[in-house]
Amino acid sequence: MKPITLFSAGYRPFFLFGSLYAAGLIAVWVPWFLGLVNPEMDFSPVSWHAHELLFGFVPAIVAGFLLTAVPNWTGRPPLVGWPLAALFTAWIVGRLGVAGSTALGPFAVALSTLLFPVALAVVVGREIATAGAWRGLRILAILAALIGAQSLFHWELWRFGQSVHGTRLAVAAILTAIMLTGGWIIPSVTANSSSRFDRLAMGLGLTALAAWIVRDEGVLDDRLTGALLLAAGVAQTVVLARWQRHRTSLRLDLSVAYAFIPVGFLLAAWASLSGIAAYNGAALHAWTVGAIGGTALATMTWIARSHSGRALTGSWPAVGIGFAVAAAAGARIAGVLDPQRTLLLMPLAGALWVAAFLMFALIHGRRLLTYR
Repeated sequence: MKPITLFSAGYRPFFLFGSLYAAGLIAVWVPWFLGLVNPEMDFSPVSWHAHELLFGFVPAIVAGFLLTAVPNWTGRPPLVGWPLAALFTAWIVGRLGVAGSTALGPFAVALSTLLFPVALAVVVGREIATAGAWRGLRILAILAALIGAQSLFHWELWRFGQSVHGTRLAVAAILTAIMLTGGWIIPSVTANSSSRFDRLAMGLGLTALAAWIVRDEGVLDDRLTGALLLAAGVAQTVVLARWQRHRTSLRLDLSVAYAFIPVGFLLAAWASLSGIAAYNGAALHAWTVGAIGGTALATMTWIARSHSGRALTGSWPAVGIGFAVAAAAGARIAGVLDPQRTLLLMPLAGALWVAAFLMFALIHGRRLLTYR
């Protein structure tokens, strides 16, 4: 057996434990939401679910990706060893802070959870500045937006008992990162190149997401907001259609996950144009479960396979992972649109999500721990 190499690369600890945490938090949240368990925390089930998905699971995957990609952009050595272990410990501290929120209080919880994203931004910013790789400032801006969204989340939670704008800002920042990195990753594995239309679609997406964040504040008319969301959905659909189809499950998984971005835009557009609020919830779950969850799994698989010297070709387990998370998104969307079947569809969506991330950990766990 090869020696344990957990802290020899940034993607190893964050992908392995991030995937396990993604499975664990849904395994806890579904029975909590249904009233079967009652953990002692200063979070409601919905607030805890939103916080740990957006500010617990997602930043771990973002860290694994950036700590692998930034050395390639900058030409500088990667973060390894004790510095990487310290950064990973900061992520653990945040999760423990949330779990102990009843004893700590809101201010200490906020500080404990913000420690990791701030530390990650400092590490990434230092590498970008030292190497002069200024293109990476866009990623640093997204990290700053996530930190701002998390700070706003905690303030809204303390002030109003729930977060609305902090949650939406976080979702918008993560979707922006997916659209931005999707413009780099997916064309590179599908033999396409970015175009002016892709950049136009990106601009429409950012504008529509900004309108979606403040849609309850009367800043824009509902019809104008709906038109922006509709235009962004159509533009992102065209972007996706331009990418060539390939046979490997990895590329298919990336495309299927990305497809939930225009689906979310179109659902949110219909919510604004029709006035049916349920479609807002459907859009949110298309973006979070489908786009964010699917992209996280596809990206983790891509990096885990490529950095272990394995070909980027598909396998039946990989196909199963992609199918499970897409089916989870479909079930969750259907549950929002058909509340009478929520008690059936929510546990189904949760089980599929848990299965997808546990499958990833099972397939790639040994490789993440021991393979150089």
